[in-house]
Amino acid sequence: MNSPAYDGLTVYIVEDDAAMRDSLSLMLGLLGFRSVSFDSAEAFLEIYRDEWAGCVVADLRLPGISGLELQADLRARGKKLPFVIITGHGDVKSARTAFQSEAVDFIEKPFDEAELRLAIEKGFDRESRRIHRAETGNDQALKLAKLTSREREVLALVGKGLHAKEIAASLDISTRTVEVHKARLMAKLEARNVSELVRFALAAERR
Repeated sequence: MNSPAYDGLTVYIVEDDAAMRDSLSLMLGLLGFRSVSFDSAEAFLEIYRDEWAGCVVADLRLPGISGLELQADLRARGKKLPFVIITGHGDVKSARTAFQSEAVDFIEKPFDEAELRLAIEKGFDRESRRIHRAETGNDQALKLAKLTSREREVLALVGKGLHAKEIAASLDISTRTVEVHKARLMAKLEARNVSELVRFALAAERR
C-alpha cells in the first residue's frame, strides 16, 4: 500500500490512449496511489493549480502539446512538479531532453508495475522534500517577522560570528543589552543554540 509519507500527493496521468489511461489508473489504484487522468496536456493545463502536489506521468507523444512540452511549460512557470515520461517511441534525444528538465524517469512501453512504482515513489520523495523545504521557509519567515529592528540587527551580527562585546561596540549598546536581545531572539525564533541563530541570520539575509 501507499506510504503515509505520500498522503496528499497525487499522480496526474496525461495519456491520450483511453485503454492505457484506464490501465494506468487501475494499476496505480491497486498500488495505493491516488490518481487523476487527463486525455491531453491541454486538458491538464486547463484546470492546473499551483497548489497541486505529487507527480505527473505523461506520455511523450500526445495530440497537440507533447509530454516534453508540458514538462517544459511547467518548468518555465517555475513549477517543480516531478515528471515521469512514458513512451512507446523512445529515443536518446527525447530522453536527454526529459532529463535536462529534471524528469524523474523516462520509461519505454511496455513497462512493468515495479518499474513504474519505483519511478513514482522517486517523484513523490522529491516532491515531499520540496514541500518540506517550502514549509520550513514559511515557518522561518513567520518567526523572523516577529523581530524588532534592533533584534534583526543583533541577529545579523550574530550571523557574522561576532561575540556579545563586539556586537555591543558595533551597535553602541551595553553587553548586557546584547545578551537580553539574544535571549529574546532565542525565544522568538525557538532556537536551541547559537548555531540555529546563525541559520536564521542566513535565512534573513536571503529575504
